Amino acid sequence: MPREPVVLIHGYSDKGESFTPWKQALVARGYQAEEIPVSTYKSLTNEVTIKDIAEAFDRALRTRANLGDGQPFDAIVHSTGILVIRSWLTTYPARRDRLKRLVGLAPATFGSPLAHKGRGFLGAVFKGNKAIGPDFLEAGDQVLDGLELASRFTWDLTHIDLLGEKPFYGKGSDTPYVFMFCGTDTYHGIRQLVNEAGTDGTVRWAGCSLTTQKFVVDFSRDDARKPGHRVTSTDIGASGVLPMPFFPVAGKNHATILGEPGDELVDLVHRALQVEDADGFDRWQADASQRTRGALPAAQWQQFIVRAVDERGDPISDYHLELVVRGAAGEAPLEFDLDVHVYAKDSSLRCFHVDIVELQKAIAKAGGGAVWARVIASSGSALVGYHGINSEKLSPDLQVMNPDGVWDAQIEIPTELGPSGIKFLFPFTTTFIELRLNRDPRPFGAVANDVCEFLAI
Repeated sequence: MPREPVVLIHGYSDKGESFTPWKQALVARGYQAEEIPVSTYKSLTNEVTIKDIAEAFDRALRTRANLGDGQPFDAIVHSTGILVIRSWLTTYPARRDRLKRLVGLAPATFGSPLAHKGRGFLGAVFKGNKAIGPDFLEAGDQVLDGLELASRFTWDLTHIDLLGEKPFYGKGSDTPYVFMFCGTDTYHGIRQLVNEAGTDGTVRWAGCSLTTQKFVVDFSRDDARKPGHRVTSTDIGASGVLPMPFFPVAGKNHATILGEPGDELVDLVHRALQVEDADGFDRWQADASQRTRGALPAAQWQQFIVRAVDERGDPISDYHLELVVRGAAGEAPLEFDLDVHVYAKDSSLRCFHVDIVELQKAIAKAGGGAVWARVIASSGSALVGYHGINSEKLSPDLQVMNPDGVWDAQIEIPTELGPSGIKFLFPFTTTFIELRLNRDPRPFGAVANDVCEFLAI
């Protein structure tokens, strides 16, 4: 059977040699060594970005005899390698015809909770460049920025390849077939200090899959909305991509899934590299689901990446999002924001990590009922303020605005949206939420010095 070369791409602060166990395993399955090119790249230099690495990867492809003329290939990536290949695919449309199958081993598809801890001297000591030279003890600040949870890089990238007009991945022959794996174990020994619930020690189970969805909650006022209009669940825009789940691997963590893969995982990957069509993809998924079912964690984690913007698309830096349940027992807050990370460079971007099982228990404890979202925003200024519909703190004519500069609104969150039945709670996935508000100067006379007015002279 004709087959494509299998390109191996490592992760942050690593080298291509770490893929040696996988190359040996594939050779044992019948591949020739020259059919498995192993790439290596610099990730610990502060001037280099993930996009730079993606272009360097493209140049490296041109040097390979079996890849240099634009030949198709498969890829097995570890950790940050998924962002390298995703970035590479977005630059030129012709590249999408080349990648046929994509296997992710503990992929940092939407970043890692450890990325923001890698900066500074401590990060440099433990993960930094140890080679004497101009990059000594650098930790790859720009790569870590892209890897940070809720980074602008992953937000923009996802809106191109997953949430764009035509998703790059699917079940058709014109897109790569995707196979994602992640270990369910965490680190041992001194490295267990970085362990976090719902992870393999470095990446989150909820942040591996390419199964992605987005909700747009638009509270902004515009001329198309009549006075008194209120946003309801039917107004929430929703979009998503085909199910491309991650498959759990028992007993493996972020390191051992690469260094000690084991026969069962190698067999699943080898079979994945033989998928030729949509039917074969469906059969592989059914088989993999059955074989990994016992490794599926009891906790069902979901990751939410939220961005708040005004009607011009500018970021809203000071806001709060909370969930409450309203049922027979009244209103009770849900512990939605216990694990939230604010992106360092832009606080309009935030990542929430939630165990759906615990969330549903809290809903039941509150007597059941509908889940509502409450958004609170502040400009921090007496001259301008945020506003929108679904709030009791703002008059329809905008002449009465809360003097403390704080605005809030509420909306019921449905369990499913639209004819496709997109679910708000979807385990082991990352959900994007965009909040839209208005930002305007206060009404005339609301403050001593208006932002702009005509003089009476």
